[in-house]
Amino acid sequence: MDIATHSENVGHLYQHHHGWLVGLLRRKLGNLENAHDIAQDTFIRILGAGELVELREPRAYLTTIATRLTAQHFRRLALERAYLDAIANLPEATTPSPETRLLVVEALSEVSRVLDGLHPRVREIFLLSQFDGLTYATIAKAQGVSVSFVQKSMSKAFMHCYQAVYAE
Repeated sequence: MDIATHSENVGHLYQHHHGWLVGLLRRKLGNLENAHDIAQDTFIRILGAGELVELREPRAYLTTIATRLTAQHFRRLALERAYLDAIANLPEATTPSPETRLLVVEALSEVSRVLDGLHPRVREIFLLSQFDGLTYATIAKAQGVSVSFVQKSMSKAFMHCYQAVYAE
């Protein structure tokens, strides 16, 4: 399928389902502006994905993509709130600029996205090691697993992070 045909197919999907998707998202989000933003991001994601196969259930497809984008939106808001709470009591002279705040929130969102790609147990072990500074033996004891299991989990986590950063 060439680019023009793909664009036409996405245009057709947009024309027939955009209004419905905005309505669905407005009900979920309680905010028309965010609903429009996420609906637009949904179609941009589809447009950038390459070939669009014929969809038997286009609304289910759109809902799946929009739901993932909505989850990312809420995760970003939670990270932003946590970061702003963390810096709220800093002396004014050391408070980061709005630009720096935005960059930090974007970086935290990206780290969160990468870590979400890990199996929950591997993610927990990785966080205990990298953020809490626990040794593999301490993690193994706390998790009720072997040190070998912790080592394998850390290897998986490092490989996942490497691929997320360098393979994309």
